[in-house]
Amino acid sequence: MFSYIKNYWLSISLKKKLGTFSLMVILVMGVSIALNLLVMNFSTESLDVILNDNALCYDVQESMEHEAEAFRNYIRERTWESAKDYRLACIKTESSLSSLPFDYEAIGQERYARTWNVKNGYEGYQSYRDQVVSMNPGEPEYVKSLYQVYDMQKYLQTYARRLMQSTLKEGRSSYQEKAPQLYNLPYMIMAYSALMIAAVIFMTRVLSGTLVNPLVKLAHSSREIAGNNFSGGDLMVENQDEMGELVQAFNKMKHSTERYINTLKEKNEMAGRLHKEEVDRINMEKRMEAARLELLKSQINPHFLFNTLNMISCTAKLEEAKTTERMISSLGNLFRYNLKITDQTVPLEQELKAAQDYMYIQQMRFGSRVQYECHLEVDAAGTLIPSFTLQPLVENAVIHGVARKEEGGRVILKVRKNRNHVIMSLADTGAGMDKKTLEQLSEDLKGYKTSRIGIGLGNIYQRIKCLYEGGDLRIYSRLGKGTAVLIILPCEEDAGSQRS
Repeated sequence: MFSYIKNYWLSISLKKKLGTFSLMVILVMGVSIALNLLVMNFSTESLDVILNDNALCYDVQESMEHEAEAFRNYIRERTWESAKDYRLACIKTESSLSSLPFDYEAIGQERYARTWNVKNGYEGYQSYRDQVVSMNPGEPEYVKSLYQVYDMQKYLQTYARRLMQSTLKEGRSSYQEKAPQLYNLPYMIMAYSALMIAAVIFMTRVLSGTLVNPLVKLAHSSREIAGNNFSGGDLMVENQDEMGELVQAFNKMKHSTERYINTLKEKNEMAGRLHKEEVDRINMEKRMEAARLELLKSQINPHFLFNTLNMISCTAKLEEAKTTERMISSLGNLFRYNLKITDQTVPLEQELKAAQDYMYIQQMRFGSRVQYECHLEVDAAGTLIPSFTLQPLVENAVIHGVARKEEGGRVILKVRKNRNHVIMSLADTGAGMDKKTLEQLSEDLKGYKTSRIGIGLGNIYQRIKCLYEGGDLRIYSRLGKGTAVLIILPCEEDAGSQRS
């Protein structure tokens, strides 16, 4: 039953809820007013009956005394005024006697007998009194009859006093009988008032739970959303009325707003990344142009240099100096490759040829102190890598690694394929670096601080990061053991992940 009432209350509209609440409050107030009226009626009615009976008896007693006084005045002096007073006193006595309650069931045996004595005695007295008033004062029986009237008046007054005493006694008994109930009335009123207050509080709590509490939750959640906090869960209410529909709409609006804000954030982040990539690309182009400019600056009059090298090579050939001829040819190939290549990526084969020419020259310089090994597990002609990659790394390995050790060392190049990536490792057995220097070098690479790490290595790192999504250059080194540079590039078929 309670569950049915609860479900019905939650399903009705807010207008009906407010109407029901108002009706219940009016009903409580009406019942309270009715109870107060009943209590007042009970107390006043009981007292009114007692007071009214006492007043009627007192009127009879007083009117009889007044009639006796008016009768004596009229007997002593029979004037018009005394006659008028006498007649009015008689009428008042008759009226007060007729007003006395004379219901046996209502007034009881004793009061009924007392009332009957007064009424019946007054009828006999009235008849005899009128005879005496009509007699001539000179008649022999007049004085005797007059005193007999006086005696009858005394008896009637005595009867009236006894009736008054009986009425007071009965009134006192009736009051004492009803007094406990009258004393308990305030406690009954207090108990009923407390009950009514509890009922109003209960109804107020019920209305607050279905109307005020959801509004408080909505206000709190709205403040959270205004602070850009969408972490709170959905609002849950049991209402099936307009408030429930409002909460459901609020939850939907919250999710829509959160999705919209997240979409805007993603768009802003994407725009920021695109802007950063564009800036990086422009900076990379500037660095590449600077590198080419530096290269051009280091190549004063390249055509004159090439012609001179060709002439020296031809002279060495005529003189049958094959080693000198090959060194000059390798140097010319290096210069020509540096000036000729303008593409972002070139076949691995070309980079290997440039590295080989450079290593031949260094071997001629350092002799057996420098050894070079190359291990390929890929198709050199079909594998594309960033241009000007291997030769600068080989140069670093020789100058900063092997050449610094008195006994020299080896430079080992390995190129292999691992799933969708080409992995190139260039290691040397040279001087190496301590941990602090290696960490500083890695930070400088990530911060594009080419002034500390040199244009060659920094340029290679930046171009790999710019050209390839997922491309990377890592450096490993141990002091006195050597250094290894690991380059990870997406395969040629993953061109969709490269950046132009």
